[in-house]
Amino acid sequence: MAGVDEVGRGAMAGPLVAAAVVFPACEGWALRRLRSALAGVRDSKLLLPERRVDLLAAIEQSAIAIGVGVVPVDELDAVGLGPANRIAMERAVLGIEDDVDALIIDACVLDLGCPQSGPIDGDALSLSVAAASIVAKVTRDRLMCELALSEPRYGFERHKGYCSELHTARLAEHGPSQHHRRCFAPVARWGLG
Repeated sequence: MAGVDEVGRGAMAGPLVAAAVVFPACEGWALRRLRSALAGVRDSKLLLPERRVDLLAAIEQSAIAIGVGVVPVDELDAVGLGPANRIAMERAVLGIEDDVDALIIDACVLDLGCPQSGPIDGDALSLSVAAASIVAKVTRDRLMCELALSEPRYGFERHKGYCSELHTARLAEHGPSQHHRRCFAPVARWGLG
């Protein structure tokens, strides 16, 4: 079973990123060992950035498969946020080399033809969904830091593209960059840049 989650839905800039994580099926001692190795894994929004990076290493060591799906800004603007969310998640699942028997997805279901569950707050209910949220968040944060190197005017490395006082001020000063989501009202009001 793969746990799937996305990050970046509410950002004004940067890609939407999803991840799918599969842990080995285990019980008894092996299950206790897995839980111990992943102690602290929870919804990425509840963790400090340094802790997410530490937990990513533990997730990578414990998972049997990890897939990541990215929807860049131009595609997100073309299809809209809802479809982009599903596309990113589907790409993450399809990025896993082995077939997946079932999915547990945070508040969503996909058109992938396998059994799945989409509980609200899935990242609080499922270890694999929480792990996927960490993988997606660390991946997206790194992508935003890379964008900051090519476009330093906006401070992407600080706010990761989300609406903040700094980001709003820089957007008002410079207008949108090619990394901003034109379909978002707060960006659209500053013009095409």
